[in-house]
Amino acid sequence: MSVASDLLAALGARGWTVAVAESLTGGLVCSTLVAVPGASAVLRGAVVAYATDLKSTLLGVDAALLASRGAVDPDVARAMALGVRERLGADVGLATTGVAGPEPQDGQPPGTVHVAVSTPAGTQVRSLHLAGGRAQVRSLSVDAVLALGADAVGRPG
Repeated sequence: MSVASDLLAALGARGWTVAVAESLTGGLVCSTLVAVPGASAVLRGAVVAYATDLKSTLLGVDAALLASRGAVDPDVARAMALGVRERLGADVGLATTGVAGPEPQDGQPPGTVHVAVSTPAGTQVRSLHLAGGRAQVRSLSVDAVLALGADAVGRPG
């Protein structure tokens, strides 16, 4: 089974739903989940908040946090996961933010990524420094957030 399948099965076993907030991944996390048959049983939806201001207006990320630290920050990832969970009415929220490249953003080099998961038990953030080009950084970010989610929810078995 893939990590996406594992996550969806674990969510289903718990009777939980999931929502996704994406920045640098631009919808790839949601697309990866949707590719698994039966995803509609647990997937509520996704928000692609690519522009920094949308992280605040759509996901409730504190505008002062965004102004002081920029969008590429672990606390922004945390707030995105909490915000999408709340705004889309899901039990679990997943979030990605970072720099896919090729240019730096908010003073952060390409490959700087923060992924987060928010569950009823709490919120976790993982900060990564990924190697590779733009497509590889985005792909590895999807893998990282799905793995973090699967670990937080608990793998089926």
